[in-house]
Amino acid sequence: MGRNLDPKCKQCRRLGEKLFLKGERCNTAKCGIVKRNFPPGVHGAKGKTRQTEYGLQLQEKQRAMKEYRLMEKQFRLNFEKAKNQTGNVNENFLRLLETRLDNTIYRLGFAESRDKARQLITHGHIRINNKKVTIPSYTVKTGDIITIKESSKQSKVFSSLTDKLKKFDTPSWLNLEANILTGKVLHSPTIADLNVNFNPQMIVEYYSR
Repeated sequence: MGRNLDPKCKQCRRLGEKLFLKGERCNTAKCGIVKRNFPPGVHGAKGKTRQTEYGLQLQEKQRAMKEYRLMEKQFRLNFEKAKNQTGNVNENFLRLLETRLDNTIYRLGFAESRDKARQLITHGHIRINNKKVTIPSYTVKTGDIITIKESSKQSKVFSSLTDKLKKFDTPSWLNLEANILTGKVLHSPTIADLNVNFNPQMIVEYYSR
């Protein structure tokens, strides 16, 4: 599967907002948006240009793709799947993105970024209902129990995780037991459960042209 290997800080600067692609670093003074809050380029800061409706829709799509760390093909497949489901396309689309395993690991606080979550999954550290799952795009379902491999809990990656999770704000569709590093999917996320920084309706309009 392809990955976006562009410098993460430049991706945030291009869109003009933090996408939290580098985890904790994004909350420090070293964040690219804090240091240079203008689009990347050899000529430095420039004035903003007026965007067309198409340009705004494209920007929303790119923002969501970069936030969920997906390439165009995967992102489009998720949209097509959402469009073929019954119900609101916007909500179906967000639900498919949110219930990816890599995003769920990130939302539970087991990883500081979605890229790190994907790495934990492919390296075999994650268990769902006591079974190893190494596919980041795996869709979690209501009632799924998500844990960290018992032998992995002793590694440096997870050694201080319990203390960090005690203050972690978990979304309402997930339940986290920080003391035993266990998460549970309570129900499928709805728009009311999510706090996304892009407009899904504009993405639907983009793909419906």
